Amino acid sequence: MKLTTAQALVAWLVAQRSETLEGVEVPLFPAAFGIFGHGNVLGLGTALAEHRDALPLWRGHTEEGMALAAVGLAKATQRRQVGVATSSIGPGALNMVTAAGVAHANRLPVLLLPGDTFVSRAPDPVLQQVEHFGDPTVTVNDAFRPVSRYFDRITRPEQLIATLPQVARVLTDPADTGPVVLALPQDVQAETYDFPDALFERVVHHVPRPRPDRRGVTEAARLLRDAARPLLILGGGVRYSGAGGQALEFAERHGIPVAETTAGRTLVPHDHPLFAGPLGITGAASANTLAATADVVLVVGTRLQDFTTASWTVFAPEVRLVHINTARFDAVKHGALAVVGDADATLRDLGPELEEWSADPDWTARAAAVRSDWDAHIDKLRAPTPGTPSYAQIVGVVNELSEAADYVMTASGGLPGELIGGWRATGGLPTMDVEYGFSCMGYELAGAWGAAIARTDAEGLVTTLLGDGSYLMLNSELFSAAFAGHPLVAVVCDNDGYAVIARLQEGQGGTAFNNFYADCRTNHATPPRVDFAAHARALGCSVFTAVELGDFRDAYSAARAAARTESRPAVVVVRTQPSAWTEAGAWWEVGVPQHLSGRAEYDRAKPGQLRCTHPS
Repeated sequence: MKLTTAQALVAWLVAQRSETLEGVEVPLFPAAFGIFGHGNVLGLGTALAEHRDALPLWRGHTEEGMALAAVGLAKATQRRQVGVATSSIGPGALNMVTAAGVAHANRLPVLLLPGDTFVSRAPDPVLQQVEHFGDPTVTVNDAFRPVSRYFDRITRPEQLIATLPQVARVLTDPADTGPVVLALPQDVQAETYDFPDALFERVVHHVPRPRPDRRGVTEAARLLRDAARPLLILGGGVRYSGAGGQALEFAERHGIPVAETTAGRTLVPHDHPLFAGPLGITGAASANTLAATADVVLVVGTRLQDFTTASWTVFAPEVRLVHINTARFDAVKHGALAVVGDADATLRDLGPELEEWSADPDWTARAAAVRSDWDAHIDKLRAPTPGTPSYAQIVGVVNELSEAADYVMTASGGLPGELIGGWRATGGLPTMDVEYGFSCMGYELAGAWGAAIARTDAEGLVTTLLGDGSYLMLNSELFSAAFAGHPLVAVVCDNDGYAVIARLQEGQGGTAFNNFYADCRTNHATPPRVDFAAHARALGCSVFTAVELGDFRDAYSAARAAARTESRPAVVVVRTQPSAWTEAGAWWEVGVPQHLSGRAEYDRAKPGQLRCTHPS
């Protein structure tokens, strides 16, 4: 079949199918996002136009925003579907590097197709080309290499035949998934080649479920049977495996309290008697209390980053870690007993090894007791008060008015702590996306657009919460969603700057500097303020404003209705308190200079940092 390189690539994308966790066949690539320039408009752009019905192309307004939307789509589909983003060479390509970092840190599949400079070099240097003085093979697209799970530069059409199976492998492999980058020189995009028909045959990709080594399962069972205070921690791998129900059944059978990581949030119904809450700095004091006294911790599908582990101070020094993960890279961390396998398959294998064993009932009952104390604390923080509302109060209203299948999102600043620590899931569904692997400001709006594309009305409404700083950093995809006709609700909390970093700065003894607008350099006696409502309205959104908590309840309720009836984003703008936070009682290691007052706490906490548990 004689096709251009670009035509062959798009025809292959259209032929790839995927199977959801429910066993439904869907397109592996359900959506593409594109901004065209001279490096991709005639090659890849023409090919996408020819397949516009089979592979919908959505017009974005920043390359970073488009790629972040693709990341949000992957998370909302539990990694069963992959968004595609294309740009021209130069600044457009480099704008997507941040999004590649987000996908890499969060282990989410995305396919990025940046244009590239001419392989022939005949017209070099071309517009937007950055020349490397010592290596003419280097282009700006090489900046993707550190944040790609798979990178290739297609310099001959026939190279697609070898590389495309590898692309599919990485995008669908639970242990190796992440961003794939195919750099496409614009002259090669337009070259023709006689491709084999077999390349374009329909393929259904089934995500593999590798089973663990039997010896590892037997040793894990032995450690659990010897445990006096076991704790089960569920991470994102449980979500992507669809193993939430199996994990909860396992915990119930053996009486093991359960905690969640950021990526594992909402897998367990909040009122379940075994649920201790979310773990870590942005989690709940209840889960952290149990983690501090647990003697064996069974972690499933998590990379155990610093916010989850309180910079590795949340566990007791003598704890034994048993880590179930499809990626051996994660499973061996901190001397854990590594059990490498799919979450669902491994828990099914581990259960029979434990037979009738169960934890001490007194320990089991502690989960409900400590979570009850935490719930009472959150109730106090959420209680209505006059005046400017807090983040906790805003999250409480959103939580109360949301339906079981609704999808809630955030990424940066203080809102992750409020959402992770305070949210009360009702359905035991993966209905939260807190991008706290990279904590990318701006993901809140762009990722919400991708999630809205992925989810149908029956799957619930997307609500994203963000601060004024994130809104100013990347808001253009609000217009993209409004223009395309995708409903979502964005709650913009205005607290006059980067409040959470100001809190860190001043809380450690630093001087208030460059975070709140009041502490930033300006030549104005009365600096301007942003009218977020007017701005969002100008981007084509329905807009609602609130001053007090009661106003916000009415505004959020109206925004939900407007988003659905008008099929576009509805934005709620509300002033929030800059210094009211929910504390989980955990430590976070940051570099504190000796002369700051926070150094004393640093020196107190640092010796309790777990560096390695028992070797496996």
